[in-house]
Amino acid sequence: MARILIAEDDASMRQFLAMALEKAGHSVTLCENGILALKAIETDPAYDLLLSDIVMPGIDGIELSRKAAAIAPSLKVMFITGFAAVAADSGAENQAKVLSKPFHLKDLVDQVEQLLAA
Repeated sequence: MARILIAEDDASMRQFLAMALEKAGHSVTLCENGILALKAIETDPAYDLLLSDIVMPGIDGIELSRKAAAIAPSLKVMFITGFAAVAADSGAENQAKVLSKPFHLKDLVDQVEQLLAA
């Protein structure tokens, strides 16, 4: 079981992600934006994985991942996005996995398991 922090501004997507990962046996904390996710990491840096949307108001996923890495260097990162061009231009793909929307629950769980095992 991994501790996963989800930063996603779309409420239905947050629930979709949480349902899939909890069903796979993981402990999930939900944040509706990058600012709240950063506060969660500052409060408790013992998360195994940050699963973040890239495009969010306030702190976007790329900035969140950079700040989170400074606090918790062993934190693994996976981005989810509907904007593949944003992911390609982010410069973060060499450090983080990127899963493009739309995706199936099984794909999400499989990608998370692979990243956690790496």
